[in-house]
Amino acid sequence: MYDPPRPHRAHPAMTFEQMLELVRYEGAYPTRERAEEAVRAVLAALGRQLVGDERVELAQALPVEAALVLTAQAPAAERLTGWGFVKDLAARTGTSPAIARWDTGAVFAIVTRLTGPALLARILHQLPDGYALLFGQAQLRLPQAAA
Repeated sequence: MYDPPRPHRAHPAMTFEQMLELVRYEGAYPTRERAEEAVRAVLAALGRQLVGDERVELAQALPVEAALVLTAQAPAAERLTGWGFVKDLAARTGTSPAIARWDTGAVFAIVTRLTGPALLARILHQLPDGYALLFGQAQLRLPQAAA
């Protein structure tokens, strides 16, 4: 059987420096260094939540430096909800949940641009509830059967 080749980009759509500038703009950070702190912290936290093909494809879509941050993290045994992700990020960075949520939104806005809708949908399907809003997407739920 013939297995058609899958599209594969040899290089990400942007450099790490370009990514940092976009995050700096999106998050209204005063310096590039502050934007880089946010990128590294948020991608490390996301790296602890993603597994499988989605993790690999996301790493391929990111600039090399960002991909290394994402993949350097071993997946966590406990899956966090979106709010749990923000609280964990706040605890790890020594910031408030509000700042962690802001950082997450700024970084995920750029990650969303790099992934495209198909990969983003698969990532959101893999993650527990609450991540869609962090990625700037509507949180859709299936109707629950009455108990």
